[in-house]
Amino acid sequence: MTWHRRFGGMIALVVALSLAATTGCGSRAKKGAGIGAVTGAVAGAVVGHQTGHKTEGAVIGAVVGAGIGGAIGHRLDKQAEELARIAETRRTEQGLIVNLSSNTVHFAVNSSQVSPESRDILVELGNVLKNYPEDQILIAGHTDSDGAADYNERLSQMRAQAVADVLVLQGVPGDVITVHGYGETQPFVANDTPENKALNRRVELSITIDESKVPEE
Repeated sequence: MTWHRRFGGMIALVVALSLAATTGCGSRAKKGAGIGAVTGAVAGAVVGHQTGHKTEGAVIGAVVGAGIGGAIGHRLDKQAEELARIAETRRTEQGLIVNLSSNTVHFAVNSSQVSPESRDILVELGNVLKNYPEDQILIAGHTDSDGAADYNERLSQMRAQAVADVLVLQGVPGDVITVHGYGETQPFVANDTPENKALNRRVELSITIDESKVPEE
């Protein structure tokens, strides 16, 4: 049997096992382990082929990859639980989204200055986020549809930056944060009532993971 066939068979086996491990599982940590196993198997098999230990490389890579994937999933679950105590937080396939609605983080009309009460909430968020060095954080500002579109874009950018500034002061590294203002282009709901407009005025933190920075547990 050629190494290509043996390699393909091993990867197919690991993929099947990882899918079996993730299908129907409520835990994202288990799903992370399964995906990690596939990634590890591919990398391990390639290295194994180069070193002459094809099968062993795939198996070892799968085990290591599953461990890494499981650790990522576990840390994301833990971080989501901690953040949810402070603000609305949901898990996604890519990571986490923290929604800072206008009821959570308040800005005065046409202002990007964070209110004292809102600053306290951001301080709590920063104290959690700084414990997860693997986080890559996109801070996105959004407005309702009142006013000119270009003005709303600038205002949303400034509000997102104001949130970022508080988090950095709490110890979140600035180089893991990206700030973007979307203005009125991504409404959460229709801008047809005052209540809905309040929902659209928000700042969202989208958190993804840099696997190379996940601490060993």
